[in-house]
Amino acid sequence: MKIYTKTGDKGTTALFGGSRVPKHHIRIESYGTVDELNANLGMLRDCEVNAQIKKDIELIQDKLFTLGAILATDPKKAKLKSGKDRLNIPRITAKDIEYLEKRIDEMNETLPPMTHFVLPGGHKAVSQSHIARCVCRRAERNAAALHEIEAFDEEVLQYLNRLSDYIFVVSRKTADDLNVKETQWIPEKLDS
Repeated sequence: MKIYTKTGDKGTTALFGGSRVPKHHIRIESYGTVDELNANLGMLRDCEVNAQIKKDIELIQDKLFTLGAILATDPKKAKLKSGKDRLNIPRITAKDIEYLEKRIDEMNETLPPMTHFVLPGGHKAVSQSHIARCVCRRAERNAAALHEIEAFDEEVLQYLNRLSDYIFVVSRKTADDLNVKETQWIPEKLDS
């Protein structure tokens, strides 16, 4: 398989199903940001995080490929609800979202209560978690914008929303595991 095809040299790219759109289309921005998130999670998995988080991230990265495929599919060519197949694209399910919720709850039970916002930082693994969380939020915003134009399964939006919460809790759990003190954000008081 050749790496370069030259088909995108004029600023367009193909969706699953063959339709071509400009490379700046919100659909491309959406799945491109999911790809960026996946790469950032790969970097996080290579950091000093516990074995369960590494296992979670590998599972999540697989789900992000599914999610990216959903976003990269021409909606006219996707599997129709009537059951007639054009392209058989996997789905993000309620079970996938519930897994993230379960892991959030499990990690949160071991952490001190949050009383303030926390500043990102303190350790490379914690910082990488926050970078991944921010990219996840951007992926969610892009997907929400696309959903307004061309609807797709709402589980995609729910998964991205829950995933950013999961990654935030990973940042706190990693800080706790590594005995990194979280820096609380205490707003300056304005003189009245």
